[in-house]
Amino acid sequence: MTTTAHVTTVRRKPLMNMRQILLMNLGFFGIQYSFGMQQTAVNPIFAFLHASPDELPILNLAGPITGLLIQPLIGALSDRTWSPRWGRRKPFFLIGALGCSVCLFLFPFAAAIWMAVLLLWLLDASNNTAMEPYRAFIADKLPPSQLAKGFLAQSFFTGFGITLANLSLFVFQKFITGGTEAGIPYWVLGSFMLGAVCSIGTVLVSVLSTPEIPPTEAEIAALREKKGGFGTAVREIWDAIVEMPPELRKLALVYLFQWYAMVCYWQYVSLSVAKSVWHTEDTASPEFAKAVGWTGLINGWYNIVTFSVAFSLVALARRRGAKFVHMACLVCAAAGLLVFPHLTNQYLLFVPIIGLGIAWASIMGVPYIMAVRMIPSTRYGVYMGIINMMIVVPMLIQTLTFGGIYSTVLGDDPNNAITFAGILLVCAAAAMAWIKEPPIVRDVDSVLAMPKSPEPREVTS
Repeated sequence: MTTTAHVTTVRRKPLMNMRQILLMNLGFFGIQYSFGMQQTAVNPIFAFLHASPDELPILNLAGPITGLLIQPLIGALSDRTWSPRWGRRKPFFLIGALGCSVCLFLFPFAAAIWMAVLLLWLLDASNNTAMEPYRAFIADKLPPSQLAKGFLAQSFFTGFGITLANLSLFVFQKFITGGTEAGIPYWVLGSFMLGAVCSIGTVLVSVLSTPEIPPTEAEIAALREKKGGFGTAVREIWDAIVEMPPELRKLALVYLFQWYAMVCYWQYVSLSVAKSVWHTEDTASPEFAKAVGWTGLINGWYNIVTFSVAFSLVALARRRGAKFVHMACLVCAAAGLLVFPHLTNQYLLFVPIIGLGIAWASIMGVPYIMAVRMIPSTRYGVYMGIINMMIVVPMLIQTLTFGGIYSTVLGDDPNNAITFAGILLVCAAAAMAWIKEPPIVRDVDSVLAMPKSPEPREVTS
């Protein structure tokens, strides 16, 4: 047991076998299928509904705003929740998955841009409600020695879910013809329907197969002391931001560069492929539809890379350190994106995008391995929400700034947008070098006290 003025809890959590870890994370597959549709299919739907390219960032405003508001709030609320029947985290990601399913079902029936934008807001709010408690669920369940495996299992299912979402676009395009009166092809509709089933189905499997660890009597008493409404949750978020560990603040700079870059890629990759390979910028042309389908295949491929390398990053992070692994992965992605827009052969596009697949596995798992060593486990929920703010704030900045950058600095050229994303990933790797990696903790959680705990206390399980 570690003893400092702030150490209050020592808990030994049972080790889980690989099957249990995979079942626990299966719901993340459905959530990420939904996210994959949001990445690849939503912007083409805006284009089918006649949105102009420079309007895409602002039409995607839902992502950063809902993430900024919902995730930390849900995190704080789930930290203060316990139901013997429903658990702590499960109610939140179950409700989120249900909302995702409904929105995915309705999305292809949008007949105007405002309807698509409204559904995007609801879809993103549901995704955020589900995603953050799922990360805290991993930290709740696994001992420190298995946290890397747990978070990279989430990377595996991230890649798997987004792969299926993107491949469904490519495959359905080959077999399904026709479209809605608004101009949305039926093959897009088919992908959204499959996503609606995957989202709720996989989360149900995880909920029913994986029990949460019940709190001890002392922890339940502490939860009761923290009862409060919306205002209390907001105050708790503010306290957590003020008390944030310095190294976690440095991680925010890495996130600024890497997430701004990722959003640029997702928003403009279809337009870039259409211009560089099919030599068209006409979103009503058959060539543009081919580019959208091919982009689905490319995104599916980089996500195949993601789930193929996710578990190998566990061993590499253990030997070389999570910081080094993440820096190397970001450099791989940057190199790929700097080459990508210069290729005119559609098949060669699969080579440089491998780097992005490797980095995506790291982005979705490796920084969390470091983050959970920096924060007390009694505040996993609120800090996972704050870490998500580090994701959505760069997204918000991107939506507000990139339209102007695209029209002026980048000359309305989607290929330049992809190059710009590559340069930002180089900056993210450089910022990562500034972080001092926290020491590795093995099989025992050392939990720091809540700031207002009346006195040190010890809880064992």
